[in-house]
Amino acid sequence: MGFSSEWTPIHSREEARAIVENQSATYPIRELSPSATLADAIALHWPEYLFEGLELGAFMLSACAFGTLLFYSESPIVTWLPSAVLRLVLMGIAMGGTAIAIILSPMGRRSGAHFNPVVSFTFFCLGKMHRLDALLYIASQFLGGAFGVVIARILLGPQLASPSVRYVVTVPGQYGVPLAFLAEFFMGLLTMTVVLQSSNRQRLSRITWLLVGLLVATYVIAFSPVSGFSLNPARTISSALFAGVWTAMWLYFTAPLLGMLLAALLYVFFFGSQAVFCAKIYHDLHSPCPFRCRFQRLAQPEPSASHS
Repeated sequence: MGFSSEWTPIHSREEARAIVENQSATYPIRELSPSATLADAIALHWPEYLFEGLELGAFMLSACAFGTLLFYSESPIVTWLPSAVLRLVLMGIAMGGTAIAIILSPMGRRSGAHFNPVVSFTFFCLGKMHRLDALLYIASQFLGGAFGVVIARILLGPQLASPSVRYVVTVPGQYGVPLAFLAEFFMGLLTMTVVLQSSNRQRLSRITWLLVGLLVATYVIAFSPVSGFSLNPARTISSALFAGVWTAMWLYFTAPLLGMLLAALLYVFFFGSQAVFCAKIYHDLHSPCPFRCRFQRLAQPEPSASHS
């Protein structure tokens, strides 16, 4: 079930390899066949599943570390920089930079750098991910996020649990649940719109990583006081598990998802399902691709006009 079923199945690794060679691609395409089993998926794509968990784990470790550094009441930064607004700006820059580093890392280039169940599910609905890939990406993201907070707790100690940090938990702000829902919905809508509009255009696909990083930085600064800035249910669960705070949890599972699905639906309506070339946030021409990938066609140089 999804927005797109217009894709040509590849039934074997040999066939996939032959197609790649015929396209003169410089990266291997390793998509699963429609009849692949769970064992097949793990055997072929276990590095991608592992990397997705590690990516969200790294994001959570960074969020916990910078959250403690900038907001723990006894942190020297709080004394040197008493303005909570300026510290929130620094937090936004730090997390935007973290997102960029993850996307451009060897792990992110290979797995596609979703590190968000909502992103993976949306690309599944767009027909770019096998159902088993989507399932195992999402499972790995939830596990990896929690693992990142465990590591942060070991490294940062009780400061991470202090009232001013609380494992960087996401809860609706002073404006209440309705506005928090709208904020998370809007972030989901805008994020997937930017990803689809940029990653599926030859020139813009080179800077999708930068656009996503700028969005993350902006969201942290603008929407943390409204919703806590989640955009990612695995990120929210990872903090809630340790903070014991489950306020409006449904919101963080539904609002970003609805926003991203609407963005995908609108994109397909206006541009067609064939205008989605891959599910990677940033696609280089070297890293293996586990998706139903047509990025090679997008990456081909535009033909120059001939003159007689």
